[in-house]
Formats: sequence, structure tokens, C-alpha cells
Amino acid sequence: MDMPASPGVSDQCRKMSGILTIIGDKWTVMIVMVLIERPRRFNDIKRTIGGISQQMLTRTLKALERDGMVSRKVYPTVPPQVEYALTDLGHSLSVPLRALGGWARAHLEQIEGNRHHYDVGRHAVVEREVHGMR
Repeated sequence: MDMPASPGVSDQCRKMSGILTIIGDKWTVMIVMVLIERPRRFNDIKRTIGGISQQMLTRTLKALERDGMVSRKVYPTVPPQVEYALTDLGHSLSVPLRALGGWARAHLEQIEGNRHHYDVGRHAVVEREVHGMR
């Protein structure tokens, strides 16, 4: 027997999904971790993170600014200097992100070992299938 969903659950799930999409993105995590230390300019963030394109950094910073996790301050210089900083909301996000990073560090070797074991086993299965030995 199917139970009807509680009123508003699907709407709430949809809203949560949008938030989790941005905060679960690897670039968001990296930007928040970089901005924990201090406010930074665009190129400083890009250089510190490494591997992020200018377009992706711009897009992610705008999304974080829109959600109220990052503030953007423009200084009236020529050319204008722009500085990004975490807001109180952004700093509150850094707490679970640090915990998640700690978990990843603590389990890194185990996960890498599991991946290697899986890949070696999977390779053996594929070899048997290719050569008709089941």
C-alpha cells in the first residue's frame, strides 16, 4: 500500500536539492575552505585553488553570493579591485565542511586501498569475460 507523501515534502525536497547541489559542489567546498582564512581577491582564490577555470570560479562565486554565503566588495581603484569574503552564513557552512574534510583525511588510505582492490578485481572479471572464461 502506497502512503501519500506529507504535504509539502516534495516541495521541501526540491528546495533542499538546490541547496545541496551548490554546497556539495567541489568548487564550492574549495572556495569556502580558502576564504575561511581571510578575504581574498579573485586571482588569489584562483591561484590558491588551482585547476579551476575563470568561468567556473566566477559562476561559483556568483552562486555563493546569491545564496548569501559570500560577500563581494568592490574597491574604487583603477582597475577596480574586488574582494570576496565569507559571510556569517558562509562561516557556518565551513564547520561541517571541515568535519567532512577531516573524515576524508582520516579515511583516505582506506578508500584508496578499497579502490585499488576493486579495480584489480574488476579488471580480472573483464579479462575473463573478454577471453570467454567465466
